[in-house]
Amino acid sequence: MAETVPRGAPAFRHPAAAPLAVLVAGAAGSAYLYGTDPHQPGHLLPGCPFRMVTGLLCPACGGTRMVYDLMHGHFAQAWLDNRVLLLASPFALALLGRWMLEGLRGRRWRPRLSPRAQVAILGTAVLWSVVRNVR
Repeated sequence: MAETVPRGAPAFRHPAAAPLAVLVAGAAGSAYLYGTDPHQPGHLLPGCPFRMVTGLLCPACGGTRMVYDLMHGHFAQAWLDNRVLLLASPFALALLGRWMLEGLRGRRWRPRLSPRAQVAILGTAVLWSVVRNVR
């Protein structure tokens, strides 16, 4: 549920401050990513720490390449980069949009997931990790 913030609160404590900061950081990262091909070596994009330590693909591995390919209209390549993350992206964007909307209305908002939904998300991530590392 959303809770209202009293008038006169500092700007950084406004409910829209955090979603706006995420939006600005995402836009800055996207601008850099648009001109930097993660498929090629020699860029400043970070690697996956899980993969560096274990040598295995995590559930989000390929996400940076997927976003780059989507921004350049390469939908088939984005599908190959990370299928599950691509399918989950609209839901994540919808959550970000709702968070932003509630913040702009002056209300704090947090998504509430049932224990069953949490288990489903975790189970999907684990299953995806296993499937993509076995192939």
